[in-house]
Amino acid sequence: MSSETTPETETPTADAAAAEGGPAAQAEQEALARLQTDLDRFRDLALRSQADLDNYRKRAAREKEEAIRYANASLAGQLLPVLDNFELGLAAARSNPGDAAAILDGMGMVLRQLQDALREFGVEPVEAEGAPFDPNLHEAIGQEASPTVPEGTVVRQLRRGYRLRERLLRPANVIVSSGPAPAGA
Repeated sequence: MSSETTPETETPTADAAAAEGGPAAQAEQEALARLQTDLDRFRDLALRSQADLDNYRKRAAREKEEAIRYANASLAGQLLPVLDNFELGLAAARSNPGDAAAILDGMGMVLRQLQDALREFGVEPVEAEGAPFDPNLHEAIGQEASPTVPEGTVVRQLRRGYRLRERLLRPANVIVSSGPAPAGA
């Protein structure tokens, strides 16, 4: 017995089988070609998806920046007529300094117009006078003794506070009652 192999006992390789043109080899080559095609297609799809995602991120960042930059455009547009009326009122006051009633009426209209514009955007005043002192809404500027107003209650409002919906924009500056003055003071 010899340890040498004869050509009849060798196992054919895939290349040799393909060269021989056997049906199994041909099917294997076709499957390999399909897999390579699928691989190329999915690689292309992945690259396109990555590019689309990058473009989306850039576009979203640009749109966000633009939205922030022009967020107050609507508010400014609402305030321009108020500014126009205020300028007209000042011009009328300069040309007719003796007509105080007309000037007061004009300024009252401008004030109402401004309050309406702010209200439309969710800006509401913080009512303070006569309310219990609330450090979340009020900023105490001082205390004042009062026989009629209970201790811890706002006696006077020096500057009005405002909220934008639920968020405080500016606290109201107030004077808070310290209760009745002590006897003998």
